[in-house]
Amino acid sequence: MKIKLLIAGILSAWWVCWAALQAQQQSPSSMVNSGGAEATSAVGKYANMDQLMNKQTGSMQFFGKVAMAAGKLPWDPIPVVVTCDGKSRYNTVADPKGGFYIQAPARSSEVISQKKDPNHAQPSELVGCSVSALVEGFASTRVTIANRTLEDDPSIGTIMLTPDERAAGSSVSLTTESASADALKEFDKAHNDDLDKHFDSARHHLQKAVSIDPKFAEAWYHLGQLEEKDNAQDALAAYEKSAAADPNYIPPYEPIAELSALQKNWQAVRDATNQALKLNPAGSPQIWYFNAVGNLNLGNRSQAETSAETSLSMDPSHRAPNTEQLLAVILAGRGEYAGALEHLRHCLTYMPPGPNVDMVKQQIAQLEKVVPPTAK
Repeated sequence: MKIKLLIAGILSAWWVCWAALQAQQQSPSSMVNSGGAEATSAVGKYANMDQLMNKQTGSMQFFGKVAMAAGKLPWDPIPVVVTCDGKSRYNTVADPKGGFYIQAPARSSEVISQKKDPNHAQPSELVGCSVSALVEGFASTRVTIANRTLEDDPSIGTIMLTPDERAAGSSVSLTTESASADALKEFDKAHNDDLDKHFDSARHHLQKAVSIDPKFAEAWYHLGQLEEKDNAQDALAAYEKSAAADPNYIPPYEPIAELSALQKNWQAVRDATNQALKLNPAGSPQIWYFNAVGNLNLGNRSQAETSAETSLSMDPSHRAPNTEQLLAVILAGRGEYAGALEHLRHCLTYMPPGPNVDMVKQQIAQLEKVVPPTAK
């Protein structure tokens, strides 16, 4: 019974941490770069890149740009990954103009100050590694970090994206090409307003765009993003309309999974992530994470573990929330308490200070009571 309570405690703490993080990220104050978590951590689609650069002091850093061979960059931040010997060592996102930065963390974890996250490489460790962008439906060129000293030019060049005709899904919808001129006009106005952080005006123009063209998948998707600030249910409805208008348009599936998870609709979580992985088998850290969440809560622990491990392996910057806590739950569920303990301890090397840390420490203390000293 104690062991069952221990497992339940870990799962409860993991869910509370995740739900609290989602609530924080969805609050209006954190979505407008007014000092919220995303603004200070450079995580998420509203990360403040200027603040991120201002935190860089004295150590080696690199910057580059992502550009489209034809057409405009997507609204959403473009994931950028640094790969060394076939392994992801660093990931970040490009800003709305395509600029991105590779730099040392602004600060190490304040929880375990004497340790650092071994999976998150410092810029100086990335010399010789390749950098590419990850945009569904597009092929990316690769640039190599060739800088050797602080005196070298920190620019690593431009990554070019070209349409991949072989891709099953895309981050650009075919419904955009077929949208009427009036709907596209409203869509472009919304995009400009969104960049200027005039979110109410952007929402208004997107509502007009979908009223003109109800099959405009990208307009529905971005309307969902704006609705998410105030009404999760309206946001979910917009995302679902986006997916229905163009089932091969990939972006709606992650927020559908996320909002469905908040409603504990685990089948919808798994369905959304499975569809995303069907269209893009490589997936993203977030898609694999939510796939693990859905499968775990539906009783598919083996698939949940595989998906969580996949998410963690491609996410050295820990952009997907609480993957290691989830793995700890899975391992503890089958009695591998030492492995669960290792994951929870590792969380403390990169978690920012806050109530989540206290929860993890409590779970570590509980696990230490049942893990033999030789396994610690």
